[in-house]
Amino acid sequence: MSINVKMQLPGLGVDSSGLGLMSVQRQGLEARHRESLARFGYSPEALFWSTRGVQKARFKALTGIGVARGDSLLDVGCGFGDLDSWLSSRKKTVQYTGIDISPDILMRAGEMMPARNLHCGELFDFQWPESSFDWVLLSGTLNWNLYDKGDYARRSIARMFELARKGVAFNLLDERYINPLYLDGLVAYDVQTMLAFCRTITTKCELVEGYLDNDFTIFMKK
Repeated sequence: MSINVKMQLPGLGVDSSGLGLMSVQRQGLEARHRESLARFGYSPEALFWSTRGVQKARFKALTGIGVARGDSLLDVGCGFGDLDSWLSSRKKTVQYTGIDISPDILMRAGEMMPARNLHCGELFDFQWPESSFDWVLLSGTLNWNLYDKGDYARRSIARMFELARKGVAFNLLDERYINPLYLDGLVAYDVQTMLAFCRTITTKCELVEGYLDNDFTIFMKK
């Protein structure tokens, strides 16, 4: 079987800008996903979602920014590419590109959908020009605790906005409703602090809440 998963884009390699993950962080996340895939196989649990319903609730909130059929979309931390399948099932087929740092997850994704446009790497590995995609979406990827006071999350959000022609949507765990004792390697965020940061990039920000008890989404439009 020919698997159309690009492990590296032509001429591009691991981030050399100093903006991306440190090697120990990256290796740790790759190992964690390798273990979860071995344990759960293709399932939301392999991506550390509790249920398929929770995953879909986040997809619905994110795409509410205005994603329409035919738009180009970059899915940061795409996992198996389930967002693309979810959109297609709602007759909103998009020009989909997914990136993820886990080669194991992407290999399984490529086996299931060989034609899907997937690339192995993190956001800062790829030197796409500004405004390369209509929308840049991210679901859950910034919830890993890197013990950096949110610096990587803020760098990623700023880069996502550069790459978007129309806007960015991302979700985060809400610290108001999560007991820190149960985070287990994850991190939750202060809503107003993150919203204030996003407004330093664009005034066209919108906070979306209420779709899940412990989650919030931010829209950033051009």
